[in-house]
Amino acid sequence: MMVSDNASPTNHPARRTFLGVAAAALAAGVGFSWWQQHSQTVHEEQLAKLWAAQFAQPNGSDLLLADFQGKPLVLNFWATWCTPCIEEMPLLNAFFMENNPKNWQMIGLAIDQPSAVKRFLSQHPVHYPIGLAGLDGSQLMKDLGNEAGGLPFTLVMNAQGRVQMRKLGKLTAQEIQSWA
Repeated sequence: MMVSDNASPTNHPARRTFLGVAAAALAAGVGFSWWQQHSQTVHEEQLAKLWAAQFAQPNGSDLLLADFQGKPLVLNFWATWCTPCIEEMPLLNAFFMENNPKNWQMIGLAIDQPSAVKRFLSQHPVHYPIGLAGLDGSQLMKDLGNEAGGLPFTLVMNAQGRVQMRKLGKLTAQEIQSWA
């Protein structure tokens, strides 16, 4: 018995329609994600609020964001209870260690209880500064374009203090390497 080409599973009209719709949905999702990460502009007043922010560090000293102006900066919002945050921290730390001599800076802002952050960092230290941001950090995240307030949330800023990239969700090694 011969099967005609029209009867094959890949040529069935319903299957072609489904594959077309699936491809369009995938393209729309990728496009929307790119648009969210690249097209939103952070207004001057929100940038001014960012650069004026000050947070305590786990060691008790102050972390003044204004001290980080003038060089490229990665700003990563995270929490100890956020599994994707914890999973990306070794990648962020490796990027910092490799690129800090090339004038790259990094700050982790913990949206968490100070005691939990101190306990976590004693077991999983990083080489970049950590600020204890708490609820103030949640509002700062929203002001910088993360209206959902989800974690992790990362901004990459150029030496002029402008947002070059933003990402809500876990970073990949490829995304991190693209910054340099």
